[in-house]
Amino acid sequence: MITFTKPENLNGTELRAELNAAGVLISNAPESVAIDENKKLVLDINPDDEAKASAVVAAHNGTIVAPKPTISDKLASVGLSIDDLKAALLG
Repeated sequence: MITFTKPENLNGTELRAELNAAGVLISNAPESVAIDENKKLVLDINPDDEAKASAVVAAHNGTIVAPKPTISDKLASVGLSIDDLKAALLG
């Protein structure tokens, strides 16, 4: 776990993608991007990647508005797919 100054607009999902694109491996586990009790950003990354990660974190400006869910996302949240819905409507 390596500590960084927290970006003003932090989006963990976007930060993970940015880190992976820069060659810094980080898992999708929720605890891989965290804020500690001192309001510092804590990343579960390899210590050898600290310099690369530092540049990515410094440039990060995440969106703070959650993306609007698609119809597929909404159906998946209740265990259905578009094909399931079609079958139910036409069946």
